[in-house]
Amino acid sequence: MYRKPKLSPRLSVSLAGRPHLRIWTPPLAIRPRRPRRPPIRRRAHRAVEPTMAAQYRRCADLARLEATLFVARQPLSARRLAKLARLSDGTQARAFLRDLRRLQDASGAAFRVEQIAGGFQLLTRAALGPWVRRLLATPPENRLSTAAVETLAIVAYRQPVTRAEIEAIRGVGCEEMLRQLLDRDFVAVGGRTEDLGRPHVYQTTNRFLQAFGLARIEDLPKLESPGPADAVPPC
Repeated sequence: MYRKPKLSPRLSVSLAGRPHLRIWTPPLAIRPRRPRRPPIRRRAHRAVEPTMAAQYRRCADLARLEATLFVARQPLSARRLAKLARLSDGTQARAFLRDLRRLQDASGAAFRVEQIAGGFQLLTRAALGPWVRRLLATPPENRLSTAAVETLAIVAYRQPVTRAEIEAIRGVGCEEMLRQLLDRDFVAVGGRTEDLGRPHVYQTTNRFLQAFGLARIEDLPKLESPGPADAVPPC
């Protein structure tokens, strides 16, 4: 059994003539071996995969179109977008709009280009509506009353329609409701009829399409055909 010898310092003299201590060390054969380090393995070079930003990168023309939609406050037609984004024509703008929709859907963006009120606008997705509605709470004084909504629905489905026809369907006067809808730019005067007194006819506006998320008036939900008991009397 190996016993570690006691270390006894020895006095020696250096070449400079000054004494110094020399410590005894064991021979090389009985020195403890250091553990060998594992060899360093170099990683094989792998092809760099495209980053998320590279997959959804926009070209200069598409970026200008998206920026135009971002700052626009109203729906813009394809021809108007082509002019503002410095594109060749409306056909190229429509092609870029399809590409932009595809990129937004693939990346899961919170915004999407929607066709609304005869143009195109960048809007938040419908799934985020309840959350956005809490952030942008509409004051009660800016909401339409039930009577105003009923009047607006009659104008939307029966346009062009006169005031007398609206009152015949609702059974009550609608002068005040029409005034509110005219002030809100949901309804506009579309001309006069050839009937006695030449009354005004009313129709919806682009503001109405924009507020209700419709591209055109034909996109309104279809009404069920009324039964015999619910038939509307002729005006």
